[in-house]
Amino acid sequence: MYLGAKHMVTGYDHLLFILGVIFFLYRMRDVVIYVTLFSIGHSITLLAGVLLKIEVNAYLVDAVIGLSVAYKAFDNLGGFKSVFGFQPNNKIAVATFGLIHGFGLATKLQDFRLSPNGLVANMVGFNIGVELGQLIALAIMLAIMLQWRRAASFERSAVAANAVILAAGFVLIEYQLVATSWEQRRHDHRGADFASAAGRAHARDHGRCADRRQRHRVRSHPPGRVQP
Repeated sequence: MYLGAKHMVTGYDHLLFILGVIFFLYRMRDVVIYVTLFSIGHSITLLAGVLLKIEVNAYLVDAVIGLSVAYKAFDNLGGFKSVFGFQPNNKIAVATFGLIHGFGLATKLQDFRLSPNGLVANMVGFNIGVELGQLIALAIMLAIMLQWRRAASFERSAVAANAVILAAGFVLIEYQLVATSWEQRRHDHRGADFASAAGRAHARDHGRCADRRQRHRVRSHPPGRVQP
């Protein structure tokens, strides 16, 4: 439970997305609806990813999480209406990105190589911890937003804040894609090293076999011995 709460409270990508979701939600009812949709989404894929052993590329998942951050900031800036002329369904978007965030949480847990003994109970405890951590972070964000919205400069500073969140989302995307590229290169390098080592081992074995055949011929036909 503690691990789940700690991961959520310190997970800056998750927190940035939640901040973007609640940024312009003024009614507590709307906050509850959107956060619940997000929670349902990430709970489904967190539990399914670990219990069903669904393995995905952690870097690519984190890149999509970065995309979710950029998406919500772009939406808050009115980008979809002004650039594309339409407004996506925010509830569907939040629930969908919740599924992606859940896979992100699952990849972190899969790195621990959890024992199957008591796995379900541990997963439920971890998920409860995630929700508690999310509630703590949400309470802090709402308290800050409540005070901020009272300021006369809120509308102007809100644009700048969402521009920063948008930039942070793209930075997260780029960072994870670069990490994916490096991981692929390292994997290819390891594969090349393995193939090279296998080739050298094969050459050594072939040389040893040739030496043994040569020694066998020398013993069978020593120099100076005339064969009948």
